[in-house]
Amino acid sequence: MSVPEKVLAKERKANRLIYEKSPYLLQHIYNPVDWHPWSEEAFKKAAQEDKPVFLSIGYSTCHWCHVMAHESFEDEEVADIINNYFVPIKVDREERPDVDSVYMTVCQALTGSGGWPMTIMMTPDQKPFFAGTYYPKESRYGRPGLIDLLTTAAKKWKSHRESLVSTSDKIIEALQDQFNVKNEPGDLSKETIKNAFSFFSNLFDPTYGGFREAPKFPTPHHLMFLLRYYQLEKEEKALTMVEKTLEQMYKGGIFDHIGFGFSRYSTDNKWLAPHFEKMLYDNALLISTYLEAYQVTGKELYKTVAVKSMAYILRELTSEEGGFYCAQDADSEGEEGKYYVFTPDEIVMLLGQEDGEYFNKYFNITDKGNFEGKSIPNLIQNKEFDTPNEKIEELSKKVFEYRMTRTYLHKDDKILTSWNALMIVAFAKAYKVLQDEKYLEVAKKAIGFIEDKLVNKDGRVLARYREGEASYLGYLDDYAFLVWALIELYEGTFEISFLDKALGLNQDMIRYFWDDENSGFYLYGADGEDLIARPKEIYDGAIPSGNSVAAYNLIRLARLTGDKKLDALANIQLKFYVAATREYPMGYSFYIMALLFALYPSSELICVLKDNKDLETIKAIVNEKFMPHQTILIKEEKNKEHINTLIPFVKEYGIQNDKTTYYICKNNSCAAPINDAQELSDALRS
Repeated sequence: MSVPEKVLAKERKANRLIYEKSPYLLQHIYNPVDWHPWSEEAFKKAAQEDKPVFLSIGYSTCHWCHVMAHESFEDEEVADIINNYFVPIKVDREERPDVDSVYMTVCQALTGSGGWPMTIMMTPDQKPFFAGTYYPKESRYGRPGLIDLLTTAAKKWKSHRESLVSTSDKIIEALQDQFNVKNEPGDLSKETIKNAFSFFSNLFDPTYGGFREAPKFPTPHHLMFLLRYYQLEKEEKALTMVEKTLEQMYKGGIFDHIGFGFSRYSTDNKWLAPHFEKMLYDNALLISTYLEAYQVTGKELYKTVAVKSMAYILRELTSEEGGFYCAQDADSEGEEGKYYVFTPDEIVMLLGQEDGEYFNKYFNITDKGNFEGKSIPNLIQNKEFDTPNEKIEELSKKVFEYRMTRTYLHKDDKILTSWNALMIVAFAKAYKVLQDEKYLEVAKKAIGFIEDKLVNKDGRVLARYREGEASYLGYLDDYAFLVWALIELYEGTFEISFLDKALGLNQDMIRYFWDDENSGFYLYGADGEDLIARPKEIYDGAIPSGNSVAAYNLIRLARLTGDKKLDALANIQLKFYVAATREYPMGYSFYIMALLFALYPSSELICVLKDNKDLETIKAIVNEKFMPHQTILIKEEKNKEHINTLIPFVKEYGIQNDKTTYYICKNNSCAAPINDAQELSDALRS
């Protein structure tokens, strides 16, 4: 926000959020509620004024956050109650995942569910005595209203304080095991992997793909696991589940056929009517998954979807400096989805009678409509959905340009290290699979942005950047996802500097987040703000957990480097999950990808180059096939000293017969060196 805007805001009686950077917090600066950001000052005020704290957590593109804000936080009556009897605090869950995690655990434990907006009432020492999500202003249909809840809580604070404080103490005590997952004895077994596959098989929707009934979430790491399971076990059903889901998601309205990119989730089982917000992390993980499916099957459709989704990211969610923004909103002009839907007459008026009718039929835009009287363009009934159509592409461009004139969609333009790392993974994979230099340049620019803007003078990674300011000490996800991105960049380019950085950052992650006593990684670092709990997140939800990605990184780095210490830590981290996966393996699909790497045979390829031109030959050979468990090291004259120092065992490998030499090792046994590229290709295929 510029200085003149801030001056104007002060004249309009802005609250304390005016000096924040979060787009979500800035949406609330003119609320009559006297919001504070999460701060020591706010809790001191609560203690001094002897008031409980009213905590509201959300994010800027959250539809129901907007609804609650309009109904209650913009309302003078509600604001008077909150301001008189509470100290109100607003938190952006994307900036403070540590705060969000602690109170989401409370909310889920007390109510059986969670979500945003999250509503918490707590003591001045941050201990909650009430938790919930969205509440209307007034009680209705058996659902309590916010005014009634606030009034009751305020009265109890005055008359039954001891009871509320006692309740908060009991809540924290009861949840300690959920906050701090502990290592339990158990062996690593392929049985966990087979059980996970059985869960997916039993819950799979054979008609529309995906798992369970509506609402349906993409959860791309489920599909990434199934692709690996198919490759290792030759289980056709695993591939069937992946392909059906990827095709149906593309055909439905969850994919934006006009402007590209995926929405957050589908409210129905056909993937037709989405919750229209578009998140960076969903698109990043989906791009990676479609690219892997393209590698496995060779089907152009999957490549096309990935390319279109990357085009959306570059057009809408990429900053000039190279970082990626968080999200685009679901709402326009106060209505969810209004920006994305059409009527047949509207299209005919734009494209003309013949082309308009052709376009309407192709995308099933009808008079009846499929979303509140209008139509979301989709291909669910279109049998030619996977056939290139130049005419539709040209007409879609016209519709897109028309749609752009409708209104402005709010964009959350903060840059998060963790989500940026996921998108770097996607662009690195795109370069590896498609060998298009532009994707590599995007990934490198984004890594450069993080190194330049999101690392402090002490070398500590930071979590958020916006308007020239980086803030918040990085969380586990920031480190784990960034290590993953660096590994992917190394495997796409074979530039040893990326592997070197991955190893260094991984060591920092261990130093700041590892629990020496009970194993696993904490969500926030040893140098972070002390909250009422220091949680460990292991569940793979919309995004893989930092612990799961850390496990995946550890085993990959151990195999790449031959480092016994990393291998031992990877084993400890993998065993950390044994108890959790025994009950519900489907909830830990990214972790199980790491388990696959550990328990199934893997192979190592060491290439010693005589001629640098052979590097491109190697890239072409290793990228034509989906080989997630193949580790590859490239030794050439320009990196020889670096790689020999970083990975000492590579010193033993040299050029044979005065030609580029390839060494293939499987299950701790190496075959005879190969000098011929075609022979290498045949050996890898086998």
